[in-house]
Formats: sequence, structure tokens, C-alpha cells
Amino acid sequence: MDRYVPICENRDFRRLYARGKSYVTPLVVIYVRRMRGQDIRLGITTSKKIGNAVQRNRSRRVIREAFRALQQEIRPGTEMVLVARGRTPFAKSTAVEKVLRSELKKAGVLEGKNG
Repeated sequence: MDRYVPICENRDFRRLYARGKSYVTPLVVIYVRRMRGQDIRLGITTSKKIGNAVQRNRSRRVIREAFRALQQEIRPGTEMVLVARGRTPFAKSTAVEKVLRSELKKAGVLEGKNG
């Protein structure tokens, strides 16, 4: 699996907010849900609370890059929404990656490196 499937539909975001398990950190809020199938589905949202368009776009880029680094370790059949928070535009992708790794491990979505 070398690519994720983006979540685009509002109803998909709403379903994850309602039924997914959430993990809150100062950098990002993660909603995770297991699903059937072999896809990894990802949605990234940034509200206007984050700042202007430049900061929102930077937040999305930073989150996407952090996710990309972890993508190979994520179990197939996972659906998640990553929500940027106030500190996200000022963080490096490595910091976001570290937070994502620890929270996804808690969620039981990461596979071990050795199987």
C-alpha cells in the first residue's frame, strides 16, 4: 500500500467525528476508526481558528508530511481524520510525526516494524 485514499465527503468526516475514537494533543486531534477493506483513508481539516490561508495550508502540509512518514506502518483498513490545532502551523513535521506515532500506537493502528 503506497498511497492513501482521501476522505472528501462531508458525511464521511461527520461519521468519523461521531463514531471514531478521538485522541487529543496540543498539535493535532486524531479521529480513528477501523473499517473493512484494505484502504487507508485520510482526511485533514483546518478551521479558520488556525489563522489565515497561509497558516492553514502550512498546517495541512505539515500534517500530510508527518502522515507520509508513518504511512507504511499504518494497518490497512484504517480510516482517520487529522484536525489541525492552534500550534500546528508553527510546528515542524517531525514534531507532528512524533505525536502521531505515539497516539496511533495508543489507538492500536500502527503495525510493528518487524511484523
